[in-house]
Amino acid sequence: MAEKMNVESFNLDHTKVQAPYVRLVGVTTGENGDKVYKYDIRFCQPNQDHMDMAGLHSIEHLMAENIRNHLDNVLDVSPMGCQTGFYLAIFNNDRYEEVVTALEKTFQDVLEATEVPACNEVQCGWAANHSLEGAKSIASNMLDGKDEWHIVFAE
Repeated sequence: MAEKMNVESFNLDHTKVQAPYVRLVGVTTGENGDKVYKYDIRFCQPNQDHMDMAGLHSIEHLMAENIRNHLDNVLDVSPMGCQTGFYLAIFNNDRYEEVVTALEKTFQDVLEATEVPACNEVQCGWAANHSLEGAKSIASNMLDGKDEWHIVFAE
């Protein structure tokens, strides 16, 4: 086994996980007792598949905007550089099922979207690189596997 690294995902054996899944990565407690819960939302099987950049960019905008309609205290929704998933950080909410329900509703919102929010040069740093259809395909694939989101590791 390699030396333990500072970044949690660098310690995860990516050959043993089974996407799609939603897993709690860790909890950080602040000096006043408040907690930040970080989730790994894995859309694609690592080292076998990845999201295309335009679709990933669009689902990022759609998730960031819509998840806040279904879940309080969202701090951030961030894509992974490997293009296989996102991180979700929420404040003071340890209810996994509530998070999963909010994600399901958010992906339904993506399927119903008629445009990508903030998809313009004023609000986005690469406005030309979006695909609503790509985002819908990613959301649809994720929803197809929702019954297995709680299973992180292959048997």
